[in-house]
Parts: sequence; C-alpha cells; structure tokens
Amino acid sequence: MSKAFDMALEALENGEVPVGCLKVYNNEIIGKGRNEVNETKHLNQATRHAEMVALDQVLDWCRFREKDPIEVCEQTVLYVTVEPCIMCAAALRLLHMPLVVYGCKNEQFGGCGSVPDVSSDHLPHTGTPFKCIAGYRAEEAVAMLKTFYKQENPNGQCQTGGRKKPSLSAALRLLMGSVPICCAANRWRSVRGCIRKLSGMYMYPRGNV
Repeated sequence: MSKAFDMALEALENGEVPVGCLKVYNNEIIGKGRNEVNETKHLNQATRHAEMVALDQVLDWCRFREKDPIEVCEQTVLYVTVEPCIMCAAALRLLHMPLVVYGCKNEQFGGCGSVPDVSSDHLPHTGTPFKCIAGYRAEEAVAMLKTFYKQENPNGQCQTGGRKKPSLSAALRLLMGSVPICCAANRWRSVRGCIRKLSGMYMYPRGNV
C-alpha cells in the first residue's frame, strides 16, 4: 500500500488528483497507476483514473504471457489510496476482482458504499461483487486531497455541471452492453471503449475532505 501512496504523491506533484493504486497477482505487482486525467485532457481521456491506468498494464501483462485476463483478475487484489468511483467500481465488477483495499472514502462519487454500493449490491448480469477493506492510512489520503484542492484543479469540471449523471443501473448497462462474449482480447477492447463513453461523469471527492 505504501507504493500506492508513492504513486498518489507523484500524481499530486504533477498537478493531478492524488490517487495511486497497485494491482497485485500472486504477490507480484502486475499493474500500477496514478491519475492522468489532466495530463491527457488534450486526448479527451478524462477516464484516466489510477485504476484504469493500472488496468492497461494488467492487460498488457496478460497478453505478453498469454494468460486469460479474467482468470488473472479473479486472483488479483487492488490497493488504492481513495475509494474507487462509481465508474471504476463498475469496471472492477466486470473484472471479477475479489478484493479492494483503499484508504479514504470518496463521499461524493464512491462506488463502494459511499454513494451506491456497486461492490456488493445485487446487480444481476453485472459481474461479480467484491470485498472492500477501507481506512488504511485514510488520514494521509485525505490530507493529500486537501492539498490538491487548496491549489484548485484548473482542469476540473464543475461538480454540479449541466450534464446529468446517468443512474447506476444505466452506467452498468452501458458497461455490460459493450462487452462481447467472444474472446478476451475483444472483450477488453470493448470495456476500454465504453469506459471512455463515461468520460467525465465520475470524479473524486472535494467538499468533504
């Protein structure tokens, strides 16, 4: 988890919301990431949350070793400094990832109980529920978020902007509807595509940190 906080600090130093994560499979780090939303704004990549950056590395790791991404993700643990947002939590269900360990809660957009509980709610045909362990170094995670928002995010969208957020069920339907059942490679290409469609809808906490 300390490495995830190192990633969060790196994000903060680069003008990003300070969130970092690791994905660990059989005691091996197979993916790591930090927020890259502001850095990739010119590419319209507002979904480059830490979890999604790490996911790309996991998929590359699986492809290089000719492993099934689903089988790997079923045995992978996510360590992340802030509760995953609704978008990321929905993606984690599709990944069948069993466990998420996180620092502080995301009171406005958290998908693991703070807003809806994507992690454990009964949501048919939307992947597998996952267990969460919360609160590890939470105060440190909150302190980094406070530092970032004191500086203000010049690239952030208004939290109460005119675009209406879709319901949880609508978001999950979009994710599931874009996942073909043919092969793993096509499956994950589609997941990436539909996550881009959710661009900018779910961000990180501000008012309660």
